[in-house]
Amino acid sequence: MRVAAPAKVNLTLHVTGRRDDGYHLLHSLVVFAGLFDRVILEPADRLSLEVVGPNASALAGVPTDDNIVLRAAWALAAATGSPKGARITLHKMLPVAAGIGGGSTDAAAALHGLMRLWDVRLPTDRLLQLAGGLGADVPVCLRGRPTEMSGVGEILREPPPLPAAWLLLVNPGVPLSTPQVFKARSGDFGKDMPLSEAPRDAAALASALAVRRNDLTAAAISLVPEIGRVLATMAVLPGCLLSRMSGSGATCWGLFATEYECRAAARALRLESPGWWMEPAPLLGAFDPFELAEGQPFIR
Repeated sequence: MRVAAPAKVNLTLHVTGRRDDGYHLLHSLVVFAGLFDRVILEPADRLSLEVVGPNASALAGVPTDDNIVLRAAWALAAATGSPKGARITLHKMLPVAAGIGGGSTDAAAALHGLMRLWDVRLPTDRLLQLAGGLGADVPVCLRGRPTEMSGVGEILREPPPLPAAWLLLVNPGVPLSTPQVFKARSGDFGKDMPLSEAPRDAAALASALAVRRNDLTAAAISLVPEIGRVLATMAVLPGCLLSRMSGSGATCWGLFATEYECRAAARALRLESPGWWMEPAPLLGAFDPFELAEGQPFIR
């Protein structure tokens, strides 16, 4: 059984406050791109995990027991009382610690797959609570479609419909710790700015996003100045309607109206900055992670 774990992209990220326990309150428009890791599941007597693929080495220092995919499996087994095991293989294509929810989307894919493999179910509220216990981005990744996310990731709402568009994701190859970025952030808290109406096309979406923010960008750039260069370089690419950082960085995205413009920009940027990780991909609507996994990710 194969399950897709697509890249999570924050089109906006407003830091709106901080709770007494230190957790920050956010409002974010989250989408998913047609780039994905694969979680492969096989029946087994016990739970095990192997990580393979071009970005597997980035997780080499993480003990297997600490991997969020295996923790998700243990949590689901405990919540459902399932005595079954699974041999889990994570094919890691997405960069790690990159602001595109790699661990969270992998955990969500594992939950989808294991519920089918074990033939178990949880009520939606309990499943989202379990997901939230694994990480703030896991519930939105489990939902698997464009979402307005707020609170500490537990409040999920349907946004206005989004138009077809393409995203060029670019990472300078520097991992960035989310806690470090929040620690480096300074200044007042902002207001949430949900979309009030459906953009008619990619240009209208860019215009709507242009007056919104990612409030972690300045902090991320202070830690990894290369992010600023990525954003500036992407902003002048032909056809790029808008460029922003995703999540806590260091991955940035450029918004394009068409596949042709997005791929042409990627080709040009690869010649200019061959050391950067970059991939073009469509902005996904609602998707089935099992069907998506049977196709080819847009990663070369």
